[in-house]
Amino acid sequence: MKSIIYTENAPLPIGPYSQAVKAGCMLFVSGQIAIDPATNQLIEGGIEDETKQVMQNIAALLKASGFSFADVVKTSIFLSDMKHFSHVNRIYGSYFQSEFPARETVAVLGLPKDVNVEISLTAYKP
Repeated sequence: MKSIIYTENAPLPIGPYSQAVKAGCMLFVSGQIAIDPATNQLIEGGIEDETKQVMQNIAALLKASGFSFADVVKTSIFLSDMKHFSHVNRIYGSYFQSEFPARETVAVLGLPKDVNVEISLTAYKP
């Protein structure tokens, strides 16, 4: 069974997609960028502020779905430049306690709204 996840505590989609989709024991969270859900505007600041907002958005979607960071099995991190890797990695890593998920991190030519980081993930909860 598939269900669409929506929460006011995460940004509204900026295109034809859902914030997250739960399918059976799996949760698929769409790529999150540094949009403040209270204002639906990009946050101001550098890569660390962007990453914190992205992770807060992800936390809100996990909570709304009945999942937690402990349930995350795979993440994808997209960066505007690999020079941001260490900053993003430090903040991202602080959200996981152990048994880190599988992951790839890639630099891309461009991201929505010219942000510096976008993160999507898959979680599993039996």
